[in-house]
Amino acid sequence: MAKKVKKAFFCQECGTESAKWQGKCPSCGAWNSFVEEVIEDISTQKKGDWKSPAFVSDTKKVGKPVLIKDIAIEEEERVATIDDELNRVLGGGIMPGSVVLIGGEPGIGKSTLMLQIALSLPTKKVLYVSGEESAHQIKLRGERIDKEGGSCLILTETNTQQIFTQVEEEKPDLLIIDSIQTLSSSLLEAAAGSVSQVKECTAELIRYAKETNTPVFMIGHITKDGNLAGPKVLEHMVDTVLQFEGDRHMSYRILRTVKNRFGSTSEIGIYEMVNNGLRQVSNPSEILISQRDDTLSGIAIGVIIEGNRPLLAEAQSLVTPSVYGNPQRSSNGFDSKRLNMLLAVLEKRSGYKINFSDVFFNITGGLKVEDPAIDLAVCASIISSSEDYPVSSQICFAAEVGLGGEVRAVNHIEKRISEAARLGYREIYVSKYATKGLKLDQFDIRVTEIGKLNELGDLLFI
Repeated sequence: MAKKVKKAFFCQECGTESAKWQGKCPSCGAWNSFVEEVIEDISTQKKGDWKSPAFVSDTKKVGKPVLIKDIAIEEEERVATIDDELNRVLGGGIMPGSVVLIGGEPGIGKSTLMLQIALSLPTKKVLYVSGEESAHQIKLRGERIDKEGGSCLILTETNTQQIFTQVEEEKPDLLIIDSIQTLSSSLLEAAAGSVSQVKECTAELIRYAKETNTPVFMIGHITKDGNLAGPKVLEHMVDTVLQFEGDRHMSYRILRTVKNRFGSTSEIGIYEMVNNGLRQVSNPSEILISQRDDTLSGIAIGVIIEGNRPLLAEAQSLVTPSVYGNPQRSSNGFDSKRLNMLLAVLEKRSGYKINFSDVFFNITGGLKVEDPAIDLAVCASIISSSEDYPVSSQICFAAEVGLGGEVRAVNHIEKRISEAARLGYREIYVSKYATKGLKLDQFDIRVTEIGKLNELGDLLFI
């Protein structure tokens, strides 16, 4: 019997299906996002279309409601890898039966990270499925990583039914897909990478993960806007979404949690791309603070929190007289609007005449800082550059600055002070409102409390 096929239009942004083309998506509002795809009528599908009946839901089973107090909870033991950064981001290790989606720019190191994880689990059988590279290319990368990988299996296949056939034979402990946009299901006539194919292949992998309790890692492409390619529903379907960030021209990478059903979404992992793969950065402050012998003006150290991890970031400012009519304002790694706000506060509340000066600001290490605790360090670096007087390299800052020129308290102040003391700093400037109930003598560092921004210059440059 011939297959019944039908045509439909899908929104490339959110996956909304329509019987006809529309200029504007009624669901997400995107313009010109509908494309035509040929799909098979689902009513013609049979269980025999699957390569393994283990991955087909049993239609005889009918779900019944259960009282929440009667639901038994079984403690799942996470699979801890030798990669402490990945363990931290996932919430303590790989959760059995979880589906993890990793996105990032081309060449950022997604495949290298996944192959490195696959080769670092010698006691687990890992199946690495690649739809983009040949087995020879993966072997060359594996030799560069310098791992033996005796229990890692390589499969170059894009058809999900063929993949599940090999999965049923090998029964791996971990399945890695590189990448989800290259897979296609025989149940659909649409091309690989289309909205319907991405949704169907992901649904099949999720069904496999949940029924066999096998963790699945999927690598996903991103669009030119930096979002994961494919329908937005893809991120809703999976358990965890990780974003691999960084500049390809710099050696450092940040693995950030966007969604996590089994842990916190406020954790990050930091890596350095070296010749033999990705190296874990256990002390992130080493990449954010410049190594210098001379004391220069315009540099201040701020203690920020990324996730639950305290970091020390270096704020650099250059304030020069403006040669042109309009002063330039340039910011790298910090919100330019917030920089303009802090400049206005310094002008209005502290009396520093920088309205007619060019201001260039930079956060070293390629990190984008959103923690407001960096405000005081930003102001200190601007004052230092404006007055051409250096800030001691033994001083750091952790406070927010308000529009009234007040120095405001920030959260986790005890953790910030402890991190600064651990790294050898002798003094830290904080808000006087942040130390209430805190025993300052317990820290091996001098804690200076200030309440107004105009006190900062007098304390730093006396």
